[in-house]
Amino acid sequence: MSTPQCIAVVDYGMGNLRSVHQAMRRVAPEHEVLLTGDPDVVARADRVVFPGQGAMRDCMAHLNASGLRAALMQAADEKPFLGICVGMQMLFEHSEEAATPGIGRYAGRSLRFPAALMVGDDGSKLKVPHMGWNHVRQVKSHPIWQNIEDHSRFYYVHSYFVHPADSQLVIGTTDYPFSFCGAVADRKLVAVQFHPEKSDRAGLQLLHNFVNWNGNV
Repeated sequence: MSTPQCIAVVDYGMGNLRSVHQAMRRVAPEHEVLLTGDPDVVARADRVVFPGQGAMRDCMAHLNASGLRAALMQAADEKPFLGICVGMQMLFEHSEEAATPGIGRYAGRSLRFPAALMVGDDGSKLKVPHMGWNHVRQVKSHPIWQNIEDHSRFYYVHSYFVHPADSQLVIGTTDYPFSFCGAVADRKLVAVQFHPEKSDRAGLQLLHNFVNWNGNV
């Protein structure tokens, strides 16, 4: 049995994070999983989960007002760190959504799915937000993919996608209808656009992998 750890699921006042918290408790029953908005708890935690949903501007406003920004930046440097959905987008410099600045840990932008390109192979118009199950292509090996088959399906709900300036960050892509970034990784950090907590077996396996990842690639 592994040594018990403290896993902080960051709560900065946006959205219902219960599903993330419950999924983490399910895959890590031997660990302490805390849903917290306390920067000191985030700083002390052994690993950090940074979820997000809703409007980017509101998420950033709540994050900055909570005093969590500095603790999150430090955690992303020092311990295993998982960003989810808007929690991934906020790690980059800027979002087209209401022209919102992000945390800026990485160079790059979040772009809205362009209406002119949202056409399926059969000529049908594709909906935005991109919502539902889609395949993830593992374009780079990473411990987060352990025991997950390439092209496994994960659950998405988003209208914006990350375009990193450094393509070497990208470890997973999805097509809708063009290829976009579904997952990034760098040192101790991994972030995904999809919702692993809503993605059945593959999602729970990814969360399990995160809990057991030592932060090395």
